[in-house]
Amino acid sequence: MAQPLIHDLLQIGAVKVETEDLFTWTSGLRSPIYCDNRLTMSYPDIRNNISYAFTDKIKRLSSDVDLIAGCATAGIPHAAWVADILDKPMVYVRSSAKKHGKGNQIEGHFHKGQKAVVIEDLVSTGKSSIQAAEALREAGVEVVQVLSIFTYNLKKAEEAFRKHDLPYQALASYDQLLEVMVEEGQLSEEQEKSLSQWKEDPTVFTMN
Repeated sequence: MAQPLIHDLLQIGAVKVETEDLFTWTSGLRSPIYCDNRLTMSYPDIRNNISYAFTDKIKRLSSDVDLIAGCATAGIPHAAWVADILDKPMVYVRSSAKKHGKGNQIEGHFHKGQKAVVIEDLVSTGKSSIQAAEALREAGVEVVQVLSIFTYNLKKAEEAFRKHDLPYQALASYDQLLEVMVEEGQLSEEQEKSLSQWKEDPTVFTMN
């Protein structure tokens, strides 16, 4: 799935490379690359391929899954499509509880003891998907897997998932993306150098 998905992301312009005007993430990290998976919502063939790839991974899990949980906001549509294919209940999880109304952090019907898969569009540091998983755990739901469309392969994320004892998989990764872009000559020498440097130390541009 990884290589066709990467080609799809490149084709729709979801991957942007800027070695001078860097992207700044919510975490404060500055990066020469940005992957905007929200664009996949606008392409039925691509979003269907992603949904079925998620579905295939879920079906291969050793544990049964009762509930599909989407991370707000970009994980919500993909979770909905996966839940529809699998004919499973779905919820979505906010980054924090609402300040009004019922004050929910988890929206939708669920109950203690259910087993859930968390769907996220993108993993950088892992913070948002781990927050969603922990909210579900606190509500009595067992999280058997976190799935995302893409991961930047950051060690910080790997360590965070390990610390929280959360199994995690992505459909495509930063390493695979770089490999495809280099093979197809889609990067200048300067861009390839910056992206490789950032991969080795994601804080390198943040510190400058």
